[in-house]
Amino acid sequence: MSEVMLELKGIAKSYLTGTAGQVDVLRGADLSLQAGEVVALVAPSGAGKSTLLHIAGLLDTPDTGEVRVAGADVTRKGDRGRTRLRRQEVGFVYQFHHLLPEFSALENIVLPQLANGATQKSAVARAAQLLGTVGLAGRADHRPAALSGGEQQRVAFCRALANSPRVLLADEPTGNLDPATSDQVFAALMELVRGTGLSALIATHNLELASRMDRQIRLENGLLVAM
Repeated sequence: MSEVMLELKGIAKSYLTGTAGQVDVLRGADLSLQAGEVVALVAPSGAGKSTLLHIAGLLDTPDTGEVRVAGADVTRKGDRGRTRLRRQEVGFVYQFHHLLPEFSALENIVLPQLANGATQKSAVARAAQLLGTVGLAGRADHRPAALSGGEQQRVAFCRALANSPRVLLADEPTGNLDPATSDQVFAALMELVRGTGLSALIATHNLELASRMDRQIRLENGLLVAM
């Protein structure tokens, strides 16, 4: 049986708003993500998928429930421990690339490795290898402004995988791209994921893209249900 790489157990999260009072975004969501599995998370805007991903990625904490990464309960770890886990175990890709504009594509992938203790030589080699995998070897020295939207997002994928995490979380990674570019970028993402064997939870509105993943789950009324 495959190892469970990410597990969410009874995740609840509420927010207080000025107009609606308490809003219960998550009401006991459960998820089990196996090693090497790619799962689509489908939800309408405002349903709480970003909140769920932020909790899974240790960027936020639930009101109740547990987050487990590779079997270890990491829900209540301190800031230093959560930062270390995010750097080493979890990669995150957003709808917008958030690349550092003053650095080249290669440097954007090198920097998180240096922060994680890698040598300059090994970090550069790893960055070049990842860029080659997504067809951007010839764009390594270009800054983000000189890259197309699809190229920027492919660099963001490479950056998320630079430290060889075991879990990848992606929040609408192709949501701001046209259909043709979206398909190309998704294909590059799947090649990276399949090539490394990590587990991935990918939020998307695109049902065609969702159908190409191992399974699909939907966030409804604060709970996760199989599609």
